[in-house]
Amino acid sequence: MRNVFKDDKYQGLQKKNYFEGWYFKSVTSNQNISIAVIPGVSLAIDDRHAFIQVFVYTNNTLEKSVHNYYFRFDINDFKADKHKFEVSIKDNKFSLEGITLNLEDEDTVIRGNYQISNPVKLPQSLLQPTIMGPFSYLPLMECYHGILSMNHTISGTIYYNDIAIDFNEGRGYIEKDYGKSFPKGYVWVQTNHFEKADTSLFLSVAAIPYLGITFNGFIVNFYHNLKHYRFATYNGSKIKVEDIGQKEVRYSFRKRKYTLEVEAKIDDFVTLASPKFGKMDHTIKEGLSGFVKLKLMKKGIVIFEGTSGSAGIEIMKRPNIKDR
Repeated sequence: MRNVFKDDKYQGLQKKNYFEGWYFKSVTSNQNISIAVIPGVSLAIDDRHAFIQVFVYTNNTLEKSVHNYYFRFDINDFKADKHKFEVSIKDNKFSLEGITLNLEDEDTVIRGNYQISNPVKLPQSLLQPTIMGPFSYLPLMECYHGILSMNHTISGTIYYNDIAIDFNEGRGYIEKDYGKSFPKGYVWVQTNHFEKADTSLFLSVAAIPYLGITFNGFIVNFYHNLKHYRFATYNGSKIKVEDIGQKEVRYSFRKRKYTLEVEAKIDDFVTLASPKFGKMDHTIKEGLSGFVKLKLMKKGIVIFEGTSGSAGIEIMKRPNIKDR
């Protein structure tokens, strides 16, 4: 049974045609290197296995590069604590305290560790136990989403082949997905690198299948100056689609006296494996070098305006969400 108030820990005991994965996004202090590490399990009946997917983006004065890797493990290599978020896949460990990597194939070696400090967690309530709000309680949804940390500091070193990646004073983000399949169409944006260090954005707009029907939904959480601003379908917020293309989206969101305008752009994508009925045989495109422009207003008065690089962005089949 799902534990709604502790959805960060492993939920998939004894399930079939199911996936569960945690997403660790990590960016160096100079923003020259970004890494996304995704440990998880695929419980498809004909292909049960654990996996660690790694996406590396580098940007230096000479060139940009994007690479992704899918490390496959026996399902019995996956271990999870029953009481908190702490999972391991063979010699690789993941928790809210940090990660340890020991990955190698014929061409690639990824080893090292980093520690996490000061994670920014979402406030919880009976109506909003997770980022999904009251939708958290709905059974049989194809995909559930959770945010473990909107923003945190990282310290440590990851060795990527012959490159030592220094993550000291870097920034990170952690989320998770679990269920059977990703939505057919969605936009996802996440970034931590505004001018003010305590500022973060999570945005998701999706066409959501449920019991034979599809409904459109959105969730935005903007964190700034120790305050969470939530715009979501479930709290009466409104969305206006200003523009949506293959590599760029523009939205405005309104909730009573607050208005949030978001523009997100991405140039470099990489293909990642994604689940369909628990099987990791579909793909999505994600970039880690996106750019976000954001403005938050209260009664028409600007209370925050800024830009952020190193944004994670996915634009999948451009969900047909109209102004509402």
